[in-house]
Amino acid sequence: MMTYRIGIDVGGTNTDGVLLDREMNVIHSLKTPTTTDVETGIYHAVHQLMKASHIDKEDIAFAMLGTTQCTNAIVERKKLNKVAVIRIGAPAGMAIMPLTGVPEDLRSILDNHTYIVEGGHEFNGDVISALNETELKDIAEDLKGKVDSIAITSIFSPVNKDHESRAEEIFRDVMGDDIAVSLSSEVGSIGLLERENATILNAAIIDVAKTTADGFEKALMNNGIAAKVFFCQNDGTLMSKAYTLKYPILTVACGPTNSLRGASFLTDNKDAIIVDVGGTTTDIGVLVKGFPRQSSIAVELGGVRTNFRMPDINAIGLGGGTIIRIDGDSFKIGPDSVGHRLQEEALVFGGTTLTATDVAVGLGVVKLGNPEKVSHVDKNLFAAIYGRMVEMVEEAIDKIKTSATDAPVILVGGGSVLLPEQIQGASYVLRPENGGVANAIGSAISQISGEIEKIYSISKDNRQEILDKAKQLALTETIEAGADSNKVEIVDMESIPLAYLPGNATRVKVKAAGDLALG
Repeated sequence: MMTYRIGIDVGGTNTDGVLLDREMNVIHSLKTPTTTDVETGIYHAVHQLMKASHIDKEDIAFAMLGTTQCTNAIVERKKLNKVAVIRIGAPAGMAIMPLTGVPEDLRSILDNHTYIVEGGHEFNGDVISALNETELKDIAEDLKGKVDSIAITSIFSPVNKDHESRAEEIFRDVMGDDIAVSLSSEVGSIGLLERENATILNAAIIDVAKTTADGFEKALMNNGIAAKVFFCQNDGTLMSKAYTLKYPILTVACGPTNSLRGASFLTDNKDAIIVDVGGTTTDIGVLVKGFPRQSSIAVELGGVRTNFRMPDINAIGLGGGTIIRIDGDSFKIGPDSVGHRLQEEALVFGGTTLTATDVAVGLGVVKLGNPEKVSHVDKNLFAAIYGRMVEMVEEAIDKIKTSATDAPVILVGGGSVLLPEQIQGASYVLRPENGGVANAIGSAISQISGEIEKIYSISKDNRQEILDKAKQLALTETIEAGADSNKVEIVDMESIPLAYLPGNATRVKVKAAGDLALG
């Protein structure tokens, strides 16, 4: 029996789908408009894939979904959970209140149930003050029926998470096991306010993640497909539904990540700059050894400063549907876009809005729609607009590079046809076949990953033994998550001495990744 896999990527404009065989050959790919309820768009994509490929639905072994739904919920402030914010850190951690610096519109949604209780740890893991369990029980009783998600953050919990774990036990005892609980020690890194913000956002999007995950499963089921389901996370690997519902924040920016991974796969290039041109934005990222380069600074998400793991992506407001406004000899490019309405609103398709696609068609860069519809616009003005569009991309590439030397550039995404063959700053430009659905391909070819982060007491004598043990733990976790035991490898490892902890304490972080087990 042949084993196939479906990859779906739900963007703001299009839902892309791809069908791959066991050898990762692209059997069929397509784009369908994203629908308001995600499920319908996914259903159409899967239905058309199956219809066009004539594959027996019983031969579909895996289905992977990458989605921007959680990101959009945060940015648009829609469909968010009712969250209780619990900070464990009184009296030491009361100088700055939770949600300080968060935009007012988001704060008004989230800042209804905020508490600071006694507890927390020093930077060396010692207790600052005892956890006030009585107060936590009272808070849990008070919150019954008022919230559906709890965000718990304790001071220096990445070093010692005992108080967060105990607080979770108390809330579950009082409010039941169905209550969603997010712990900051599992979401962010050192830095109380940014870690707390990331945890609150994670708690706020759990229902959105559940709706999306259920919609994906239902869309597959309605097509008669009983495949094993996985969801894409923003480091280019996969996670189970249960893991996704616990850490939905890790799906944020998985769309650009999937495009980077897809571009790497399509060109067999593991170190390059990827330019992903969509309908609304162009996302630019860097491939390092086949995986996206991670951001090393605090990341803003929907105006909120956070410090959870994120790919280093430079996004600009330029895409195929970007609206161009002309005023005499001057013009303005975006940042707004007609999005998935491109085929109704762009001039070359009979619409009334001048878009970036119209400019490219008017100059003969790409053949789409009816070029006669833009023949009335001055070609010199079009040339000036197009020149500025290319400059925007070149400037964005320049910003993400770490050296002045030219680097390979891979163009992917449905709007990549708008860009020229030569780009300043590029040693060469590749435009791979099937690059228009690189994001869906990235989701389909994604690997399973496992990661461990522990603090060990390391000396010169036991260093290698402990590092080997940490590697084995990461490999085991990856295999248990569904990876093929013969195809797992360590993809990242770091050990950082903690000078403020006694006994040669060292934080060891190991990440492993491997192909899905096909058995």
